[in-house]
Amino acid sequence: MDTSFYLRVEKIIGEDSRYKADAYEFVMKGLFYTQKKLKRKGHITGKELAEGLRDLALEEFGGMARTVLSHWGINETKDFGEIVYNMISENLLNKTESDSKEDFKDIYNFKEVFEADYKINLEK
Repeated sequence: MDTSFYLRVEKIIGEDSRYKADAYEFVMKGLFYTQKKLKRKGHITGKELAEGLRDLALEEFGGMARTVLSHWGINETKDFGEIVYNMISENLLNKTESDSKEDFKDIYNFKEVFEADYKINLEK
């Protein structure tokens, strides 16, 4: 990510301090991760992004995923939507007319996904 990304994120955080800068970087990384996973370069839905962010968090942080995300201020899927829409307001991301923050609401339960369902994959 280039310097302008971080400057815009700083501006966002100055106006909305709910989420740490790392959360914005993670969402952007998750967008690219999800597009690659879906073999799609263009638009992805809020649900697709939330699911990709789940997969990326488990891949990168394993059993610590929920703790890391919580440290950044992310405690439920709607927080991903808040971050995305903050990024849209700074022209870091785009949306279609059919996109909405509601697309991110209650996609999955963090406790279930990051704790109860987490299994260590020793086959790597």
